Amino acid sequence: MKRAVRWDPPFKRIFKKHTQRNERLERRIYETIAMLSDDAFQPKLETHKLKGKLSGFWACTVEYDCRLVFNFRQEGKSKEETIVLVDIGTHDDVY
Repeated sequence: MKRAVRWDPPFKRIFKKHTQRNERLERRIYETIAMLSDDAFQPKLETHKLKGKLSGFWACTVEYDCRLVFNFRQEGKSKEETIVLVDIGTHDDVY
């Protein structure tokens, strides 16, 4: 099931900061977002539910030391499930 993806305003700033002068990482993030939209639970993404202070959020792997944090929200009149991008960074940055 293909889902819409929405960028949370703080995520936009974090994305810009992490991809500045790093086109390869920017390309990998866009590829990951596209895969996430197509199937958030495909094995390559290593999608997993978070615990503790990030309970209710999910994370997936962009590359070795880059994680994408997101959640699922029911939005609009149709209550379609949307992926909302929340944070991106190294394992230590986001957890």
